[in-house]
Amino acid sequence: MRKHILILLMTVLPLAGFSQSLFDKFEDMDEVTSVVVNKSMFNLLSKIEVEVDDPDARDFMDIASSLKSLKVFTTDNKNIGADMKSAVNSYLGSSKLEELMRIKDKDANVKFYIKQGRDDDHVSELLMFVTGIKDVEANGHKFETVILSLTGDIDLNKINSLT
Repeated sequence: MRKHILILLMTVLPLAGFSQSLFDKFEDMDEVTSVVVNKSMFNLLSKIEVEVDDPDARDFMDIASSLKSLKVFTTDNKNIGADMKSAVNSYLGSSKLEELMRIKDKDANVKFYIKQGRDDDHVSELLMFVTGIKDVEANGHKFETVILSLTGDIDLNKINSLT
């Protein structure tokens, strides 16, 4: 019996880190621009003692303390973009994310997904996937495909402060 439990644990344990490693492979690719902010950085931001009169700034500090990670991966390479699409589809098939909204026009396709949090006002993950961007440039870099993953205890009532 112990042997069966051990085998079961060994097969299930790698799945616990699946979402992290699935997108992290893009971080080391030369033709991918990546931004990764971990919980330690959010904790540091939330500990900055600033007296703020602006409610949005206060909401931002509250949200920052509850975030676990922010990951953004962009590329203009069509092959890597196809690999990103495959990774997102695979992740969506294995996770409990639900589609929040999608936007399609001649220049881009944008899809937002969320994973429910502790109640209706909170989400534990927000995933945005953008494809087909044409002629967009930021800081001298063109991009066509974007993955944005935000995890933590995200209060939807305060999300406007992040934007």
